[in-house]
Amino acid sequence: MQAKCSAIYAPESWTEALPLDALFNTPATLEVDVGCGKGRFLLARASSHPQTSFIGIDKLLRRVKRTDRKISMAGLQNVRILRIEAAYAVEQLLPTSSVSAFYIFFPDPWPKRRHHQRRLFSASFMDSLHRTLLPGGLVHIATDYMDYFKEICALFHKDERFAKAPALELSEEERTDFELLFIKQGMEIGRGSFSRKK
Repeated sequence: MQAKCSAIYAPESWTEALPLDALFNTPATLEVDVGCGKGRFLLARASSHPQTSFIGIDKLLRRVKRTDRKISMAGLQNVRILRIEAAYAVEQLLPTSSVSAFYIFFPDPWPKRRHHQRRLFSASFMDSLHRTLLPGGLVHIATDYMDYFKEICALFHKDERFAKAPALELSEEERTDFELLFIKQGMEIGRGSFSRKK
């Protein structure tokens, strides 16, 4: 019996841009799930968009291994996973003008003020999103932490390189485990989308 291939990708260099042609068998539009967690959204999206290539990013080994098993069981060939800190991956590893869409759902809000500098969204991260997105490419965000949602939206609104876009509507299968939990608890979900201007 042939061994199942892992979707986890460890590049030869962690300081140079990823060789996308080596990650996927055929060139395709690339979408990136930043903080893919247990992989519910990533697998649903990749399954319904087989002609699109997907990269999931997460730093927790148990999540990465669990998602990898699910990808293998589903037989998906269009998904790769990077086990690395998200900001570094976007800033250092993704090639310029390579991504058509980012999905950034429920990033850690680091609610205590003294920890705000650890939040994913910052001026340098906005620069990285702009650099790696194709013109017209999209950033989709969602969070249950409304103060953070307002902060993220403010970053995009004052950045003339981006424009507001219609918020992404998810199918039931695409809702993350976090979102399902928050909906069950009756919590408000902030959701927004922004496009890189051409």
